[in-house]
Amino acid sequence: MNEPERPGGSGRSADGDPRADDTPRASQPRASAAAGRGGLGRGLDALIRRTGAGVQEVEIERIVPNPAQPRQFIDPEALEELAASVRKHGILQPVIVARSGAGYALIAGERRWRAAQLAGLPAVPAIVRETSPRAALEIALVENLQRADLTPLEEAAAYRDLTEAHGLTQEQVALQVGRSRVAVTNRLRLLSLPERARSLLADGSVTEGHARALLGCPDPTMVDVLAVRVVAERLSVRQTEELVRRATAVEARGRGSAPQAAQASSPVLEEELQRALGTRVEITRSRRGGRLVIHYYSDEQLEGIVEAILGAGQA
Repeated sequence: MNEPERPGGSGRSADGDPRADDTPRASQPRASAAAGRGGLGRGLDALIRRTGAGVQEVEIERIVPNPAQPRQFIDPEALEELAASVRKHGILQPVIVARSGAGYALIAGERRWRAAQLAGLPAVPAIVRETSPRAALEIALVENLQRADLTPLEEAAAYRDLTEAHGLTQEQVALQVGRSRVAVTNRLRLLSLPERARSLLADGSVTEGHARALLGCPDPTMVDVLAVRVVAERLSVRQTEELVRRATAVEARGRGSAPQAAQASSPVLEEELQRALGTRVEITRSRRGGRLVIHYYSDEQLEGIVEAILGAGQA
């Protein structure tokens, strides 16, 4: 039984270009990581060796989840829907497991396995395979890519595991999962996003295209500030690229102007305030003084800014 796919998709190309749908949304569906999924890597059968003579029933309680599962989030509502289908039709597509001590380790089919648990089934159809830890990770990764189940960050984390824990080069990872080396490199770069920007990418508030544009800014604090602005102003990827270009140029001019110690330039002061307050700040100078504008995008953020200012005054 093919599991129901999540509605919609990211509109990315096979190399992960998200510009076909580049406007951030507060509740954007999880991005598809599997455009062109029909030719991913060498295929599941090429990654594993069959040890059994076919499908067998395995007790659910004897199966443990795969600790290397790339997918970190399973939609509870979608899982309940799948469980309802399992109650009615059963599990028609076997899960893939490997022997582990007295039981089995799940390699592929975690949603089916969990849905079967919810449906109250005592056992699931399974194919027992012999595989290495690295191959198990590859299998889980390819299956999730084929089903469009991974977010860009989950996919990037799986690539990192293959390179760091198993010694593969980016070129080898690309070959194994059927991606271009550039696509793998772009995914891995996402892991360098600072915390706030990464969170916005994880929940779909910004797309991978926005994230890659934000990575053009060398200052992590500024990246977070710009990411919040992208969401608040619903900027497209191209608008985000322009925003990053302007912010980076202003910062470079400010640092290159060599201001006197007693009077730092506005860009440098803006950067310091933005780092302290965690939001966008604008300073406009004039002959008789100037103007300081502090942006906020929610009442909660405003309260945090006020607390930060008052706290600094009392220090």
